[in-house]
Amino acid sequence: MKPLYGAIVLACTPLLVVGNEAAYPTEKMASFVLEKVDVTTLPAAIRPMAVKGKRTFGDYGYAAHELDEKKAVLDPPRGAPQISIEVLEAQKSGLYVCLNSPSAKNASRFQRVFLLKLKNSNGLLKGHETWKEFDSCPAIGGAGDDSSSSSY
Repeated sequence: MKPLYGAIVLACTPLLVVGNEAAYPTEKMASFVLEKVDVTTLPAAIRPMAVKGKRTFGDYGYAAHELDEKKAVLDPPRGAPQISIEVLEAQKSGLYVCLNSPSAKNASRFQRVFLLKLKNSNGLLKGHETWKEFDSCPAIGGAGDDSSSSSY
């Protein structure tokens, strides 16, 4: 009986995975990222101070200063650093983006590649630092031991 249950689970798993895949846009990707990224998943060097109930750049008062197909420069609310986001590559697995900002703590520059993923089409993009490297976005500055920017 147990092998039968195992076979049923294995047979149904692809159906569950296919149902959870979210589609990423092919146009206006920078705008999509601005609306959907969960800033609480970004490293401390670049994210705003946590405030209950706020999760997106719009919630925190950031506004797009420059916005095109794949790049956006955000004007911060008072006291926060300016942030630029560039979509480097779009894949089925997620969006690779370059996050760039001067650090508010020590005025040094922060730049990293992050992989942003959607769990479902109604959710927010969750981000983590990625191992993938792009010539246009070399890693610069930031704390290497920040738990929210692990590179595994």
